[in-house]
Amino acid sequence: MSNPAPTILVTGSAGFIGFHLSRRLGQEGYRVVSLDNFNDYYDPKIKLAREALLKEDHGIDIERFDLADLARLEDFFARHRPSLVIHLAAQAGVRYSIDNPHVYIQSNLVGFTNILECCRKDSVLHLLYASSSSVYGSNTKLPFATSDNVDHPISLYAATKKANELMAHTYSHLFKLPTTGLRFFTVYGPWGRPDMALFKFTKAILNDDSIDVYNHGKMRRDFTYVDDVVESVFRLIPLAPDAAGSTPYRVLNVGNNSPVQLLDFIHAIEHRLGKTAKMNLMPLQPGDVPETYADVADLVELTGFSPATSVETGIGRFIDWYVDYFRA
Repeated sequence: MSNPAPTILVTGSAGFIGFHLSRRLGQEGYRVVSLDNFNDYYDPKIKLAREALLKEDHGIDIERFDLADLARLEDFFARHRPSLVIHLAAQAGVRYSIDNPHVYIQSNLVGFTNILECCRKDSVLHLLYASSSSVYGSNTKLPFATSDNVDHPISLYAATKKANELMAHTYSHLFKLPTTGLRFFTVYGPWGRPDMALFKFTKAILNDDSIDVYNHGKMRRDFTYVDDVVESVFRLIPLAPDAAGSTPYRVLNVGNNSPVQLLDFIHAIEHRLGKTAKMNLMPLQPGDVPETYADVADLVELTGFSPATSVETGIGRFIDWYVDYFRA
C-alpha cells in the first residue's frame, strides 16, 4: 500500500500565488491545509472568488486568522500537523509600505517569526517562503545573483523580506530547520492582484482612462508568469536543503531571466486589446528600482526548470481571464 501524500500548509492561499500553487497541489493529490487573513489591502472579492474555486475544485478550506496570532497558529499546527510549509502570506507592495509601515512589521516580521517557531516545534521537513527581488535594492550589477550583497534595501517592504531571510538562516543554523527562500521577480498572470501594473493598465485602457508610467517607461522588469513560478516551487518541495549539514538554508531567484522594458510591456497589452494607452509619463517613485534581472542558474541546476513564458503569451492569458471574469 502506497504512503499517503504529505500534508502541506500553504499560507496566503487566497492570494495570487498562493491560490495558483494550492490548485496545483490539489491537482497533484496533496492534502492542502491553508490560512489567510483576507485583509482589505485590495478588494477582498477576488480573494473570495479564489477561495470558492479552491473549495469547489479541490475541497480546500481556508481558515481565516492572522499569522500574528500565535495561539491560533499553534492550534492550527496541532490540528493539521503539516510536514511541509509553503509560506506565501505577507503584506505586499513597495509603495504601500512607505505610508503603512506597522502593517508590514506585524505581517512580515511578527507573522514570520510565528511561522518559524511553529515549524521548529513541529519538526517540519521543509519550509519554503516568499522573499522578493526587491531585496537587491540599489544593486547595479546585473543579472542579480543570490551571491550578491543585499544589505541596502530601499523600501521597508524589501527590508522585511531581507529580514525574513536572516531569520530563516538563524533557525536553519540553530535548529536544523531546512528552509528555502524564494526571491520572486514581478509575478503576473490570471487572478493577479488589482494593485499590480498589468491589472491596472488593462482596466484603464479598456475604460479609456490614462495610466501613470513611472521612470518615463524606461524601467525594465523580469516579468515572471505565475505558472512558471508554481512549477518552480512545486519542483522544490521535495528538495529540502540537507539537514545533516551545518546550516540547511538556501535562497533562490525565481525569475524569467529576460527583462522587458515597461513601454514594451504596455505595447504588448495594447496589441492584445487593440487599443492605445493614454500614458502619463512620470519620474521614478521612491522605493522603486530601475531594473530587475534574475540569475536563475541555481534554480535550473536544482530543478531542471527555467521560467521562460514570454510576456506576449502571459499577457494574452491574463487578458483572456480578465475579460471573462469582469465580462469586460
